[in-house]
Amino acid sequence: MASSHFDMNRKFVRVINTLPNGLVEFEFAIGDADVAVELIMPKAAFDEFCRDNHVEFTEAAPIERDAESADFSWNLQQATHQ
Repeated sequence: MASSHFDMNRKFVRVINTLPNGLVEFEFAIGDADVAVELIMPKAAFDEFCRDNHVEFTEAAPIERDAESADFSWNLQQATHQ
């Protein structure tokens, strides 16, 4: 559950996958780790992006168990590979 305090200074990254060609797929969020965009960058650019933005690394959110919540528990990377 998201905190009621939205802090624009907090930035979050959750790595989704590292591809064999060195590209890093990840989610990036500002202020609320639950509202993120999916990005992909070469490893060197990803490292610089994380350093410049002073990101906090997060883990995957727990899987929702009820069917209604599960309808909204997916990301673009998962949808692309189904």
